[in-house]
Amino acid sequence: MISYGLSFYLLALLSQKLPLAIIYASWAGLGVFSVALLSYVFYKQTLNWQTIIGLFLIVIGVTVVNLYRGQSYQLL
Repeated sequence: MISYGLSFYLLALLSQKLPLAIIYASWAGLGVFSVALLSYVFYKQTLNWQTIIGLFLIVIGVTVVNLYRGQSYQLL
């Protein structure tokens, strides 16, 4: 419970320094990756090759978003 509260406190501090879209993309992507990895380790759930590729695509996506967070492009 304490770590949950601490994580939201740190998220609030971080949101003052970085754009919210970057923070949320990182939080969500790495959260999904962590839950899948921890369920494999602790609950012995199997991960097929499609799931593993999807998890690595999440990591690549979060990395790309964080690499280009300083640049902003207008889509239209």
